[in-house]
Parts: sequence; C-alpha cells; structure tokens
Amino acid sequence: MKYAPAPRVTSADTRFSPASAPRWLVLAAFAAVYVLWGSTYLAIRYAIETIPPFLMAGGRFLIAGGILYVWARWRGAARPSRVHWRSAFIVGTLLLVLSNGAVTWAEQTVPSGITSLIVCTVPLWMVMLEWAFFGGGRPSPGVLVGVVLGLAGVIWLIGPGEISGADRVDPAGAAALLAAPIAWGFGSLWSRQATLPKEPLLAIGMEMVAGGALLLLLGLATGELPHLHIAQISARSYAGLFYLVIFGALIGFTAYLWLLRVATAASVSTHSFVNPVIAVLLGWAIAGEAVTGRTLLASAVIVAAVALITLSRRSAA
Repeated sequence: MKYAPAPRVTSADTRFSPASAPRWLVLAAFAAVYVLWGSTYLAIRYAIETIPPFLMAGGRFLIAGGILYVWARWRGAARPSRVHWRSAFIVGTLLLVLSNGAVTWAEQTVPSGITSLIVCTVPLWMVMLEWAFFGGGRPSPGVLVGVVLGLAGVIWLIGPGEISGADRVDPAGAAALLAAPIAWGFGSLWSRQATLPKEPLLAIGMEMVAGGALLLLLGLATGELPHLHIAQISARSYAGLFYLVIFGALIGFTAYLWLLRVATAASVSTHSFVNPVIAVLLGWAIAGEAVTGRTLLASAVIVAAVALITLSRRSAA
C-alpha cells in the first residue's frame, strides 16, 4: 500500500533540487507511486489466500522494515534511542496494526477495488482530526463540502440498502475498513510531533519493524499459527508477498520520499486520486472482480471529494 508514515525531510537530505531533478526520473517516480501503490490491494488479496492475514502483514513489514533499518544504519544513521523506539511502536500500532492490519484482514471478504476506495477517505479524516485534535485551522467551505460528499460516497458504496447478492460487501469487513483510515489519519498527524530519528529511512524502518512485530503477535494471539502451512502456501501467495515487500514497500516508499524532496506536496498527493482507479481496474482485469454502475458512480463521488478537499486546502495555503 500505498500507506507511508509521515517523513521528516530537511534540505540537507535533498539529493536533487526541483530544478535539477531529471524529468524522466520524476515521471518514473510518479509512475511507481501511482501504479505500485494502486496494485498493492490486489497483491494483499493474493497473499492472504494461503497465508493468514496478520502473520502475512507482520512478516511483510518485518522484512521491509529490517531492510530499511539495516540500510540506514549502514549508511551512517545514528543508533536510535529508547524514546525513538517508543514513538516507533506508537506510530506502528496506529498505522500498521490498526490501519494496514485491518485492511489486510478485511480483504478476506471485501474486493480489493472497493477496499482501495474506502481507504481513499484518509484525507477526509485527516482534515477533521487535524482541526479537532492537532490545532489545525477550521476547514474551509470547500473542504467541508468535500467531507460531506466523501462520506456520502462511502455510505453509497457499502450501504446495505444499495447492495444485494454477489455485489454485497461484508459488514464486518466494511466496519474494519472504515476504522482503518481514521487510525491512519490520527497516526500520521501524531507522527509529525513524535520523537523519531531525523533520518527518514531509519524512522520508517523502525515503524515497520515495530508494527510488523505487533502484527505477528496479533496473529499468534488470534490463533493464526495453526492455519499457517508452509507446504500449502501457493505460488500466487508467495508472489503477492514478494510484491508487497519489494515493490509496495521498498520501491514505492523510496519513490514517494524522493518525490517529496523534488516536487510539491500538492502534486505528490495526487496518488490518492490515481491509486483507487488503478486498484479497481486491476481487480477487474486480473481478479475478475465485478465493476457495477453503482461502484463506478460511488468511486467518482469519493475521488471527487478527495480532489475537492486537496485543492481547497492548496488554495488556502
């Protein structure tokens, strides 16, 4: 996924200035964030076909986080303190356990395209949480309209009165998905004031290691271990796990962090618009997931709401 903990980037970390960054490299990085993060939902679905969801997510983040941590330390990052690890565990709990873990679990019963659209409401919750708990300014009328529009789109997407038969979305999975973006938004906002290492890759690696360890413990606590049969893991699940570690986490996060250094935040945030479209198209083309008229219209409403909020906040900046 496409979820990345909020990094701390200083001018000293910047390799290229916006003017000197090669255009082809900027385009390649945008393509990576758009396509790779949009495709992680389908990869999660394949990975959990024969791997229990919490154990899969825990292993994914432990591997990716361990690689980032070792890489950052090898490049000279200072050893993190006990306070840094405490913050990493708090952020890891909010972002990876309560948010990404919930998404992974919900994909057992909810199509990957619909999952991505519900997760797309993260900016809606960020606006309200920042205003209510983190000293943000009162949302502008455009932002408020976007919030209402986005919530209406979500209700339309999963409302039991509008869903029947094979098109029905599991209520428990939908509830987990609605809670996930709230946890992600709160964790992202809290991480901006948390005491974390200044090196972005080290901080993200620590958060992944912490969240991955907690997800593994959650998998053990919920009795997933007896259902993990190494010999029965399918090639498709292995491929999904590999994709999530390498392309979803390492390459996707690296591209995202680099773009934050050479492009405007507003332009980088457009991945929120494109990821759901990629996920729906891949779910239809590869996994045979149904794309109904209701799904398309609800998708348009949600994406329009996110765009309205982002553009309104940009105009107010």
